Amino acid sequence: MTESFTPKNIIVTGGCGFIGSDFVHYVVNNHPDVHVTVLDALTYAGNLENIKPLLGDQVEFVHGNICDAQLLDELVPGHDAIVHYAAESHNDNSIADPEPFLKTNVEGTFRLIEAARKYDVRFHHVSTDEVYGDLALDDPAKFTEETPYRPSSPYSSTKASSDLLVRAWFRTYGLRMTISNCSNNYGPYQHVEKFIPRQITNIIEGIRPKLYGDGLNVRDWIHTEDHSSAVWTILTQGRLGETYLIGANGERNNLTVLKDILRVMGQPEDAFDWVKDRPGHDRRYAIDSTKLQTELGWRPTHTNFESGLRQTVQWYVDNPQWWEPAKAATEAKYKAQGQ
Repeated sequence: MTESFTPKNIIVTGGCGFIGSDFVHYVVNNHPDVHVTVLDALTYAGNLENIKPLLGDQVEFVHGNICDAQLLDELVPGHDAIVHYAAESHNDNSIADPEPFLKTNVEGTFRLIEAARKYDVRFHHVSTDEVYGDLALDDPAKFTEETPYRPSSPYSSTKASSDLLVRAWFRTYGLRMTISNCSNNYGPYQHVEKFIPRQITNIIEGIRPKLYGDGLNVRDWIHTEDHSSAVWTILTQGRLGETYLIGANGERNNLTVLKDILRVMGQPEDAFDWVKDRPGHDRRYAIDSTKLQTELGWRPTHTNFESGLRQTVQWYVDNPQWWEPAKAATEAKYKAQGQ
């Protein structure tokens, strides 16, 4: 049986990032009686502009780091839930320099669950399907909640570590927690280092997109708004101690996605360059979200990938002032990494 929980005053860590800010928008649009405190360190991936229009009576912003135990002691009391999005999340960055991933994803999660335990606050941990490693391209299987952990990058291993900490705090200390592991998100406000926005903004700027390896690596795409509705469903209806996988049956290989982007943007489908594959590049991710759909009744609404992609492309075309400041630095970093 599912348990109903009605939060009134939540903290969203990483709420100025891509998927975190979408969740803040989701709560404001659908639950006007819920107060949201956004805690964000505003690293390169956090942008206050993502939530600025929402700031006011319902949404407040606190600039700070999840590793700051003293700040958490001041902030957490009086809230009834923490929804934890804050993370270093880009695989290429984790390969170039793993240390920030250990700090934020492992130590930061530890600080948060200690504060949640201390003040008896419900905790929802947002994680990734990358903790499960990858699947063979010809394997009919998908990841489920029972799939063993086999992380392959510094990023995914730190997320796996944080998942295990949250589970241990449930078992040992009775932390009121849930975990979700989600597939690849796409949509507006995604940093230009990520696959879809990088290709879109390259095409806008007249730069030929680049594709790793043979392009056949498969990702399971979900629109960030569907991710947000799923997290809210798990937070309010999920069983304590449980993990739920979030996916929308959006399997596509990178070559297909890039061709889709080129086509939507009026370019020839072969107008890109192949580049050397990145180390340890996972072959295929695929999510089975049966548990979430059957237990909690959640359903995705953005089930037409091309329609969602068209909306996303249009957003980047319409909002160059949002992404242009980060674009040059991102491409310089990729160039230094030989990509």
